[in-house]
Amino acid sequence: MLDAAIDELVRMWLDGWTLSRGTADPVAEPWGWSIDVGMVGHVARHVLPVPAEVDVRKIADATSAPGTWLKLFADDATVRPWLDSQWRLDTPAHLMTAPLAAEGPLTPAGYTLTSWTRAGVTRVLVRTRDGHFAARGQIAVTRTIAVPDQIETDPGHRRRGLGGLIMRTLQNTAHAAGATTGILVASSEGRALYSTLGWTARSPMASLCLEAPAVS
Repeated sequence: MLDAAIDELVRMWLDGWTLSRGTADPVAEPWGWSIDVGMVGHVARHVLPVPAEVDVRKIADATSAPGTWLKLFADDATVRPWLDSQWRLDTPAHLMTAPLAAEGPLTPAGYTLTSWTRAGVTRVLVRTRDGHFAARGQIAVTRTIAVPDQIETDPGHRRRGLGGLIMRTLQNTAHAAGATTGILVASSEGRALYSTLGWTARSPMASLCLEAPAVS
């Protein structure tokens, strides 16, 4: 599974991401997939696993709704010249994969961990002993694929092993549910953490969002 082509990996990631976020199902397009997300600032997204300039320009020309996102599996320097400044370039991201195996994460002293699973999505919450938020994350399992999502550590609790605790706990839950491969999209900061946990970068991903016209 880990040697799958980029379009296969992206589609498997989308299956888990849409389950995790509760969006509409991906709609197949000649160049990839479109997804109705339905959130303020994130109305829809178009995902191109192998982006071509002609396709990106056609999508942009047909798009007028602010909060529409393009997810292009290429580096920022390649795709930025294709669109005007109304499309804001977000921080770089990376598609990553890992084989899943059972591990035994230990909760650091001073913290408690809670997890729950509903409709194929497991959520993990780490709090201080007095109940303050410290870290969270979730993972969606579709068949043998698991997609970690929304991994977050409060700035005041970073570098204490909580990111690794969240990831290992989520991976354990997914492995117990039958998942053998993990796929995620990480920020550059997240990539550094996940690499230490056995994840491998497969492709850069550029993100661009259509912003509302400036009011004069």
